[in-house]
Amino acid sequence: MFFERRSHWSGELSREMHFNVYGHAGKPVVVFPSSGGSQNEYGDFGMVEACQDFVDRGLVRFYTPDSFDKESWLAEGKSGHDMALAHEAYDRYIINEFVPLIRYEANWQGGLMATGCSMGAFHTVNFALRHPDVFDVAVALSGVYDARFFTGDFYNDDVIYYNSPIDSLWNQDDPWFLDHYRRNRFIVAVGQGAWEGPHIADTKRLEEAFAAKSISGWFDYWGGDVAHDWEWWRVQMPYFLGELEAEGRLK
Repeated sequence: MFFERRSHWSGELSREMHFNVYGHAGKPVVVFPSSGGSQNEYGDFGMVEACQDFVDRGLVRFYTPDSFDKESWLAEGKSGHDMALAHEAYDRYIINEFVPLIRYEANWQGGLMATGCSMGAFHTVNFALRHPDVFDVAVALSGVYDARFFTGDFYNDDVIYYNSPIDSLWNQDDPWFLDHYRRNRFIVAVGQGAWEGPHIADTKRLEEAFAAKSISGWFDYWGGDVAHDWEWWRVQMPYFLGELEAEGRLK
């Protein structure tokens, strides 16, 4: 398997940002790490190996950027507003710097896939809803989708609101966004075992918002033995890639 360990300077974040590349061809997949995770996490926890068949066949190529969570949603001592402002800088980095690099190096002009586990699933849904012209497939595993999980009540703070999918989607009436959502593919999965309580609740709330907006999404609730853990995400991700391949979405 082709593997590259890389970094580049981010003007948006004023720092060197590290990322890894796994694979030689295929649909680019941006993998958002779990809470504060690094660019190495997806490989270290066996996720790339679990999906190796799809990588080896040139169907997907994983790009794993470093996280910015410790400066944003996990930054103790910051107000919720300042957490969200820091995330906005990360959003600009991904969209204005990282995605163009991927498109250039992969010679790929189509839609990208976003994926992630736990907090990475929050990022996956958030980015896919905010940038549906960039990400046309999202696979979110065991996420929370309410920014209050990180900030507490945020009242009328628009910066947080637009990064809280459960809130902002309910009031999204822009036809441009809704048309993109209805064309794109959303897969949101959660187990019903250990440590999945808040993730089940948020998945159900997100499913309700999708239904209210007539957006087709696959909300998949796995069994009571399926815990919030890499052991199960290693099962789920190749399963969903197989389904996406059958649907012709890995193009």
